Amino acid sequence: MRLYFSEVEQLKTAIEHICSRPEPEQDPDAREVFAQLRDALTAGLVRAAEPVGDEWIVNTWVKQGILLGFKLGELVETGDESGLSFVDKNTLPVRHFHALDQVRLVPGGSAVRQGAYVAPSVICMPPMYINVGAYVDEGTMVDSHALVGSCAQVGKRVHLSAGAQVGGVLEPINAVPVVVEDDVLVGGNCGVYEGTWVRKGAVLGAGTILTRSMQLYDLVNGRIIRANEEMPLTVPENAVVVPGARSVRKGIAAEWNIALYTPVIVKYRDEKTLRSTELEELLR
Repeated sequence: MRLYFSEVEQLKTAIEHICSRPEPEQDPDAREVFAQLRDALTAGLVRAAEPVGDEWIVNTWVKQGILLGFKLGELVETGDESGLSFVDKNTLPVRHFHALDQVRLVPGGSAVRQGAYVAPSVICMPPMYINVGAYVDEGTMVDSHALVGSCAQVGKRVHLSAGAQVGGVLEPINAVPVVVEDDVLVGGNCGVYEGTWVRKGAVLGAGTILTRSMQLYDLVNGRIIRANEEMPLTVPENAVVVPGARSVRKGIAAEWNIALYTPVIVKYRDEKTLRSTELEELLR
């Protein structure tokens, strides 16, 4: 499947037209148009967000189209009645992979929705889940109990360790989804939410949580990194982030010696850090 620029523009125009109607699900072309979008997302030909230079741009029409798919869908029963059975919208079924896809989907309860792009050489360890609109690029490992949420963008050679959560976002439609760029290591039980960007080569130590409302303390450069109206919380390239704590110095919290969680940059990636991740290549 291949889409040319004019075809993408036609698909965009069709989705925006249908979604502008008071009852878009009543449009006779809605199902066919959504199916085209879902197939294009599955093939990686369109994306919910994409890099433009050093920034990421949201394709709001893609997110509109995904939401349209939920409106159009009807609940259906799938699976084996004698074992595992499921009830979900028939417009967003589970993907089925073949050897020619060159995706390793190891047995054990994993699922990938149609409308999610999973590149050749990706490894999926059970159980894990990749939701609609997500984009997972080449050489990435999605480890056990990891989640790639709706519209999340995950780059090349990323390791999402066991229990890692990459949050999704469909609404509001103009919100940037979580972005994890190339060569990032996301440690076990990490959580990256609310449109946070993790730049190339960064390392998130086990248990690190990142949200838009948090402040990221850069001990190396003596600065505090915050989100603002134009930019989400952004982890710099090659930063090594670990869970930390910050004392509360006012009120009863100070009397009780309360400290609150905060993410902390303790160093920037160097040759020693790179050597510690070489085992990952042996597992591929």
